[in-house]
Amino acid sequence: MATTTSPIIEDTQLRADIDRSLRHPVMFFFSSGAAWLAVSLVLGIIASAKTHSPDFLSCCACFNVGRTMPAHMSTLIYGWGAQAAFGVILWLMSRLSRQECKKSGVILAAGHVWNAMVGIGTLCVLAGAGTGVVWMAFPKAIMITLLVTYFIIGIWAVIAFRVRRGGHIYISQWYLLAALFWFPWVLISGLVFTQFYLGDGHPLMVTASTAWFRSAFMFLFFTPVAVASAYYITPKVTGRPVYSYSLAIFGFWALAIVGPWAGMQRMMGTSVTSFITFLSAGAAVLLIIPAVALVVNIIKTATSNKEAMAHSPSLRFTVAGSLGMLVFTVLGGLISLPGALQFTQFSTAQYGLELTGLLGFYSMCMFGAIYFIVPRITNREWISAGMIGQHFWLTIYGVSFIAVFYTLLGGFMHGYTLEQVAEPVEASVGRLYPYAIGLTTGFIFLLIATFMFCVHLLLMWLRLGRRSNHPTLLVGHGHSSPHGPEGDLDKLESMDSNASAH
Repeated sequence: MATTTSPIIEDTQLRADIDRSLRHPVMFFFSSGAAWLAVSLVLGIIASAKTHSPDFLSCCACFNVGRTMPAHMSTLIYGWGAQAAFGVILWLMSRLSRQECKKSGVILAAGHVWNAMVGIGTLCVLAGAGTGVVWMAFPKAIMITLLVTYFIIGIWAVIAFRVRRGGHIYISQWYLLAALFWFPWVLISGLVFTQFYLGDGHPLMVTASTAWFRSAFMFLFFTPVAVASAYYITPKVTGRPVYSYSLAIFGFWALAIVGPWAGMQRMMGTSVTSFITFLSAGAAVLLIIPAVALVVNIIKTATSNKEAMAHSPSLRFTVAGSLGMLVFTVLGGLISLPGALQFTQFSTAQYGLELTGLLGFYSMCMFGAIYFIVPRITNREWISAGMIGQHFWLTIYGVSFIAVFYTLLGGFMHGYTLEQVAEPVEASVGRLYPYAIGLTTGFIFLLIATFMFCVHLLLMWLRLGRRSNHPTLLVGHGHSSPHGPEGDLDKLESMDSNASAH
């Protein structure tokens, strides 16, 4: 007698088909992004080392601070940040929409173009042919090509949502769709107002537009992707629903309403209208609200299953990243207060804050997503739980050094030093020496962690991980599949056959 396939087996098979269809483009984005993260950290070490050891690599002009610093930030943003986001967006949207990817070859080809443009742009910046615009240092032609390539990559996530199965829209999809549509708006606006329309205009307006672009890119693209991954992974790992769906929706609208207004507080005291600068300062403080909403939801959901909280590497990175968002927004609000801006407006605090957000909040959430996604698309388990644990703690140490030494202590000390106009330059520079050492130390911790992560990820792409019915846990082993019910297709089919026979 013929038996019908149970819905749970059909659902499991669909997940397996989705994972198989996205294996190559998603792994390519994750692996190339991790490699660019390592490159960015090397460039960051060179730039920070030259602030306390000016003769370091002085034999080559391409390694001066004016070139390595923009190259470092560009590779961090477009090499690592954007590509990690692409991989997470494509996989999450396909999974939540329950649709296979039919154009993985097109996406993979676009990914190669993206990496080629980042590589060429980085070489141009190091050769002295960059634009000099912060976060948009690549030549205009490179930036336009990246924008076009983004449309080729992102359109398939939008199509997957459009033809989704089922009418329910998950909270993660809200954030992913927002990020997909906000990215081109922010990038086009930044290019128009800094390199085309105002590129040859007043330097003050270019600086103001750049300040808005940096804030908007962080809060309207990187943040929604990180939050979407947190809201997907935490319930999946714990097996518990999100603590408060209403609070998640509230956090989304708070971010959507407040996020576009921040950034211009850096222009306080200039001829930019005071209303705009003070409004942006208020927005920077109000961004704490969506951060609190995220932290409450993630912590409440994670602690509902304390065993998963202690054992799961994906959940550990995700929770740390969520707390990182709170730290990032609190620091951002603190240094944006009018009284604090006297010391932070032109100091290292702004750069340290950006690194805290990109490496301590966004990257931690992306690492959590990668540790969750990769075993599903490779059908292998991570080779070493010890390497995952070391990656976690070294990243925490590195980000902590940057946040403390360069955002808080170094940032305010630098601002205080700038205020001492009668003090000799040698004395002012001497005060900043220990904080520059702290930044370099933080970068070294992060580089070691990233090297281990890259090696681990490469071994997984080569499918050298073990096939196992047990998860890669930080402490001990559990009895369930690392993939939940979706990973045990053979077992489910066996159980279904036995049930049918009886």
